[in-house]
Amino acid sequence: MISDRNRLRFALPGKGRLREPTIDLLQKSGFSFREKDRHLYATCTNENIVFIFVRADDIPVLVESGVVDAGITGSDLVIERKASVNEVVSLGYGRCRLCVAVRDECQESSLKWLEGKKVATSFPHITREFFLSNGVNIEVIEMNGSVEIMVALGLADAIVDIVETGDSLRDNNLKVFCDIGKYETVLISNKDIKNDARIEKAKRRIEGVLTAKRYSILEYNISESELPKAEKITPGFKSPTISKLDTEGWVGVKVMVEKGSVPKVMDELESLGATAIFETTIINCRL
Repeated sequence: MISDRNRLRFALPGKGRLREPTIDLLQKSGFSFREKDRHLYATCTNENIVFIFVRADDIPVLVESGVVDAGITGSDLVIERKASVNEVVSLGYGRCRLCVAVRDECQESSLKWLEGKKVATSFPHITREFFLSNGVNIEVIEMNGSVEIMVALGLADAIVDIVETGDSLRDNNLKVFCDIGKYETVLISNKDIKNDARIEKAKRRIEGVLTAKRYSILEYNISESELPKAEKITPGFKSPTISKLDTEGWVGVKVMVEKGSVPKVMDELESLGATAIFETTIINCRL
């Protein structure tokens, strides 16, 4: 199955923080496959696709070289590996930031103080480019795995690393000195097949799930006299769906609303006299 070139080869993170949300997203997008521990690939049973589980930081190179056709990985890894690929769509999870971190007691405020000093990182390319763009020459010490301990060991004067909660920095008596960039998970494809219908189909399916996560369906009844005000509160994606009710002068409204704003919107609709206001979860959609 894995050697069948008629199948779309799709690389996924084999382990780490991106694995589970990636598998969940694809399965919710209608791709049926079963991942098994220690198995390096899984065949999609309802599409002509084979999913291949590899290291997330190898995916940009595999996609660029054409060994696989598409993949899901971090945008930071795409930049770090200098991969020339087609970024299909951002996926909205796995968000993180890359930071320069120094000792807690450091009182410096300018990057210039790191001139000629040692910086440990597992992101050597991004690190060099960042410091060069700021006119600072440093010695980059390339590390694999945890780099936080390198300052305490005296190997480096600073580190460049991914920061999520900051707990690991605090545990090692470090603090964020400055941010380099913010990143998230992305779907990428080989440039030679950027217009492939299968890639576009995967994109649209995934976008449907991502959109569904952001919105709910809100339904309510309201008098026609208050409808213009209600439409300003709930304009919908293009416009709300409005239907006449048996009660004279009243209409029913169905509309998409961003999930985070639902309680506030309900308050405002209720103040207009709207009734039977309820929220429905969207599982999938196409806009």
